[in-house]
Amino acid sequence: MIIPKRSKLNNDELKLLRSIVEEFNCKVGEVRGETKTVYPIIGDETSQLLFNRVEGLEFIDHVARIQVPYKLMHIENKLGNSHIKIGDVEIGKTFKVIAGQCTIDPKNPNYFLETAHAVKEAGADILRGGVWKPRTNPHSFQGDEKSLTILMEAKRQTGLPVDTEVMDESQIDIVLDAGVQMLQVGARNALNYGLLKIIGRKIKDKPDVGVLLKRSIHMGPADEFISAAEYIVSGGNSNVCLCPRGTIPKVEGFRNNPDESITLLLKQKTWAPIIVDPSHAMGKPEFVPKACLAAASYGADGVCVETHIDPKRGIGDDPRQSITPKVLKQVIEDCKEIASMSEKYRVY
Repeated sequence: MIIPKRSKLNNDELKLLRSIVEEFNCKVGEVRGETKTVYPIIGDETSQLLFNRVEGLEFIDHVARIQVPYKLMHIENKLGNSHIKIGDVEIGKTFKVIAGQCTIDPKNPNYFLETAHAVKEAGADILRGGVWKPRTNPHSFQGDEKSLTILMEAKRQTGLPVDTEVMDESQIDIVLDAGVQMLQVGARNALNYGLLKIIGRKIKDKPDVGVLLKRSIHMGPADEFISAAEYIVSGGNSNVCLCPRGTIPKVEGFRNNPDESITLLLKQKTWAPIIVDPSHAMGKPEFVPKACLAAASYGADGVCVETHIDPKRGIGDDPRQSITPKVLKQVIEDCKEIASMSEKYRVY
């Protein structure tokens, strides 16, 4: 990992750097952070002479050898000095909240528009709304592209950045063209490396666009989760948040196996902000608030909470696990207080 002395290299410096690295059958990548651009070495970087040659350049600060699969996501990477930016919202400084409906009902747009205004009033920072939905049952409602128009109208009315899930390349283009600023990768696609690479390429030159990468239902070690994010960041945009959302085997009584405690392990390994999804982990609205508080106590940078103005009238997962904006408001206030207290016990 090549770290320049200034925020980035100019064209002549980059050309010289690449000529040296190519002598050793390697290539130089480029990943832009909020305050620093770093240059990963792609290929066999075991040659000491390669490091000596690069470190001898007057415009290079140092070359960091990171002996893990995820060099860009590693906590020692200089990208860790940056904060993730989604629109005008900075994630990583203070506790942030993403809230909204699991699924936008195209037949009842006012439910979503009212929810959008309510979650903003409650204190949410980013608005979520499902346009397309992956379903285990092929006969279940799969979403509707018409819902994207509703989502963007809510963005216009509230001024909040919006988050929605994408599942294939065509959907990526559609939501980016519409102005969506946070692309969500769900648990079913968290190990779809082809899709992750495509997303990385598509958002390379969009500094205010980011990705909420959920933890796969079947994902094991923390390193596997972080490595999945590496596929996205390798495209050139470091705006990625990791989202624990419950795994299997599920705990009887919960929807999944709650995994907010993995925040501690992730924080020791990567600079990426951690946004916990307690809704899918718990699966019951009465359990969600306490799971939010737990996430804040573990040091998470925020939560992503399913919220609906009238959950029983929702579609998708909303009727069984969404909280109301009134509950959300209290949760946000309490989480921010606990997050502040949690800083006293930082272990990463």
